[in-house]
Amino acid sequence: MVSVPSYSYRLQYGPSLFDVASEAIRLLRAAGETVGVGESLTAGGVQAAITNVPGASAAFRGGVVTYATELKAKLLKVDEALIQREGVIHGDVALQMAEGARAITSFPGAAPTTWGIGTTGVAGPAQQDGKPVGMVFIGVASVHGGSRSWGPFLFPGDRDAIRQATIKQALSLLRDALAARVAGQTAAGQTAAVEE
Repeated sequence: MVSVPSYSYRLQYGPSLFDVASEAIRLLRAAGETVGVGESLTAGGVQAAITNVPGASAAFRGGVVTYATELKAKLLKVDEALIQREGVIHGDVALQMAEGARAITSFPGAAPTTWGIGTTGVAGPAQQDGKPVGMVFIGVASVHGGSRSWGPFLFPGDRDAIRQATIKQALSLLRDALAARVAGQTAAGQTAAVEE
């Protein structure tokens, strides 16, 4: 669980949302990879942050806002039994939303969408499914494997603050996953070069 003080510090003193989104797009473009997004509480905010970056169209495929629970199952193929059992504020739901976002933004005649992001949580003003305001889960799915969800985050503040924190965290997780993949490829290349 994310501690509020450490997150608040990073939000206030860390890189801006634009910087995080720009770095994610830079890494995607350098790798020739793409991303799709499935959002709930952020209501299109992740997609807006991505498309604020010049040149984002080279890497951003598109996305969907599934604010209604039924649309998470219908559009993103989140397991209905999971929703009935756990509600929509859950790590497995965030991961399935991310996987669904990859699927719906893939199309014939092009390589499958490489990455997916899913966001689900409670922005307020009231709790949902027994989960408190500020509780958030984020999923990042990848064609390369290693797909996972993070959370529960407990973001402080009002609706807008919780949404903005979620958007920045989601793009930070994507950026970090991309950077780790690049680092892994670099290390593998160096090892291969030494072995030759």
